[in-house]
Amino acid sequence: MGLTEAYYEFFIELALNNQKSWFDVNRARYEADVKKPFLAFVAQLLEKVAAVDPRFAGIDAKSCIFRINKDIRFSKDKTPYKLHCSAAIQLGGRKEMSAGGMYLEFGPEHCGIYSGIYMPEREALQLIRERIAGNLEVFSGVIGASDFVKYFGEVRGEKNKRLPSDLVAAAAEQPLIYNKQFYVFHPLDAEDTMVRDFDDYVVRVWQAAYNYNRFLNDTV
Repeated sequence: MGLTEAYYEFFIELALNNQKSWFDVNRARYEADVKKPFLAFVAQLLEKVAAVDPRFAGIDAKSCIFRINKDIRFSKDKTPYKLHCSAAIQLGGRKEMSAGGMYLEFGPEHCGIYSGIYMPEREALQLIRERIAGNLEVFSGVIGASDFVKYFGEVRGEKNKRLPSDLVAAAAEQPLIYNKQFYVFHPLDAEDTMVRDFDDYVVRVWQAAYNYNRFLNDTV
């Protein structure tokens, strides 16, 4: 199962008419071409992920999908709607973004699959760094695995300039300990998402990050 041209065409037109009046007129189209197909895609994706990791069995796809409405309270951009659909393939759905999992975002301006932990809290960050420092060889093996490198390349994220003194020696061997974010990213073109077996492809990407996420989640 993949996405469709109609899915992307809706967002292209929405970008030119990002206001409630237009959306209300086109709401039935949104339901038919975007909301329902994306829900079906996420539901099927969860079934296939559960075949690999039974802990995902029974997770409601709706609990993983983010609303199309933007939170504009603190934004200079007051357009009300996002120009993409997104979902968090997590054991706790979209409300559990503190653990390593998979985040999907598909729109005409940007398509990608994210994994890892984007912004751990201070205590979790310290635990992740300590786990890496105490398991340098294991961690190197995880991020050096062929499928991980194939789909993600490297671990991304902003870095701190300084570390607690007890981590400095380990960071000399593994500079990622300086990171304050530990996410990975697999970019896609819209055309990549419209092939029939796209859901199978996403599962392969998820599996490529499985051991990485398990390493992080054993910490937090």
